[in-house]
Amino acid sequence: HGLGSSGLTTHKDKPFLVSGILKPTGTPVDRTLHISLVGIEVMHLGWQNGVPIPNANTSVKRARKSQLQPKSITAFMLGLENKIAAFKLQRAINQYAEEPLLAIFPGVALHELWSLMSIAENALLAISTFVVIASLIGMLAVSLAGLNERRREIAVLRSVGASYRQIIGLLVAESSLLTLVGIAIGMILLYAGLLLAQPMIETRYGLHIALSWPSLREFRILTILIIAGFMVGLIPAYRAYRNSLLDGMSSRI
Repeated sequence: HGLGSSGLTTHKDKPFLVSGILKPTGTPVDRTLHISLVGIEVMHLGWQNGVPIPNANTSVKRARKSQLQPKSITAFMLGLENKIAAFKLQRAINQYAEEPLLAIFPGVALHELWSLMSIAENALLAISTFVVIASLIGMLAVSLAGLNERRREIAVLRSVGASYRQIIGLLVAESSLLTLVGIAIGMILLYAGLLLAQPMIETRYGLHIALSWPSLREFRILTILIIAGFMVGLIPAYRAYRNSLLDGMSSRI
């Protein structure tokens, strides 16, 4: 009610006693305090236009004798047994002539809110894409830089009968393994961070972040990363194969 600790006025003369604490739901409702409409009316005895009246008699005895039935409310939630009638009821409420009412669907409003949040999600996805590209380029650069140091090793393998498919397979398997290890480490750090931050976020913000398996969309992204790591490994593998045809048993100086 009001602005909390930053409000200009409070209701210190009418304190409430918490009679029960509900089980957490993992929603912002966990950060709310629920009182009856009668309690709201009692709080505002001796108030007018949002400010307290000086020297007003707001004793408990007067509160019990006062008419505490609220004359108006700002909003209420309505549940329907027949979900099909929701749009018909919404139209009837919005066209009600005796009172200026507005009926909205909370789910639709939240969907519009998350649609706006998707812009930030897409921006973070774009940043992640650039990070992945930079990582793949870095892995490719390291593989090509270390290729000259492994030319003699590859030449020895060729001399003992290793086929070009085996040479290519070794280097491709190396890049693919690095990609898989990177994905595994990333997933472990993600879930470990969520596990550690989950109680703190739930306590401070009332939001419950459930730990679940990656979705189908996330599995597709991980598959694309594995394929990208495999494709990156083909470039140094092809270079190693070309060098192996030219190199002999002795290393070049």
